[in-house]
Amino acid sequence: MTKVNIISGFLGAGKTTLIKKLLDGAFEGEKVVLLENEYGEVGIDGGFMKDTGVQITELNSGCICCTLVGDFTEALGQLIDQYHPDRILIEPSGVGKLSDIRRVVDDVAKTHEIELAGCATVADVGKCKMYARNFGEFFIDQIESAETIILSRTQTTTEDKIAKCVELLREHNEKARIITTPWDDLTPEQMLTTIEHPTFLLTLEDLPEGDHHDHDHEHEHHHDHDHDHEHEHHHDHDHDHDHEHHHHEHGEGCACGCGHDHHGHHHADEIFENIGVETPKKFDEAKLREAIGQLEEFDLYGDVLRAKGILPLEDGRWLHFDYVPDEVDIRYGGADYTGRLCVIGCNLKESAIKELFGV
Repeated sequence: MTKVNIISGFLGAGKTTLIKKLLDGAFEGEKVVLLENEYGEVGIDGGFMKDTGVQITELNSGCICCTLVGDFTEALGQLIDQYHPDRILIEPSGVGKLSDIRRVVDDVAKTHEIELAGCATVADVGKCKMYARNFGEFFIDQIESAETIILSRTQTTTEDKIAKCVELLREHNEKARIITTPWDDLTPEQMLTTIEHPTFLLTLEDLPEGDHHDHDHEHEHHHDHDHDHEHEHHHDHDHDHDHEHHHHEHGEGCACGCGHDHHGHHHADEIFENIGVETPKKFDEAKLREAIGQLEEFDLYGDVLRAKGILPLEDGRWLHFDYVPDEVDIRYGGADYTGRLCVIGCNLKESAIKELFGV
């Protein structure tokens, strides 16, 4: 019997960091396979994780829905047949719907001996309110579909803000365990025990209604990237910080401005855009750091929700970076087969972003 753990979370919440922590001691003696469902033309997280010794399979399909009900289902079955792992960790796309992932696991369980042994969502304590307002269809689905919610970055905020975040989450999930303790204070074993022994278990009947079975698999996507269509997004970002970030008017219904209810039936590629680049260019470190910092400029580059990269520097080192609004993590890391950059957001100005990085 193969155990399956799903670790979901909205863009930049900290899924990969949590998985690294779990791999650092929670699965001793187990044969573990990590299945990543990336959204973006260039998968980056696989590069961050390759030093863990865990087999990584990346899926970089443009259509999230087809990935979930087609390629993803097949890939999960193949992983079981080929590797016979003791455990599979599934890291869904940050803009994927957790309810869809759970249904896929249930479908595969009909033909393979697998057990869903814990389903968790990572939520950034400082951005819960903003993401619930602006991207509720995706963010809230992840909250409603988890038995454990793991708050990230609680060590950098106040007790009052943590309490408000928990109150918001409880509006959408009354029973889930919510981990509020800073991660550094918990062992990998403690994290896994909490994930695997929740206070309740969701069934398929409990999950938000999905629309993945109604999707047109002919891939007739009609997305007008000149933004003159009904999915033009103007975000009123309430970051629950001491300052306001991005003052944009939004339409009725969904706060992303698309005019639809938060619990509508959109696919990720209707709401979000991505820019993926592979490049052999060697970067000047000072200019690269400056460019990463400039991603905050909405008027110049669009609404960048997530950016990440593994890029070579002129001095031979490699710079790894993760960006979410108001927070950037830049560090030195291992080399990759080539430089890679991925930017995800809404109303992205692709030519300006590529010019910013000189790619």
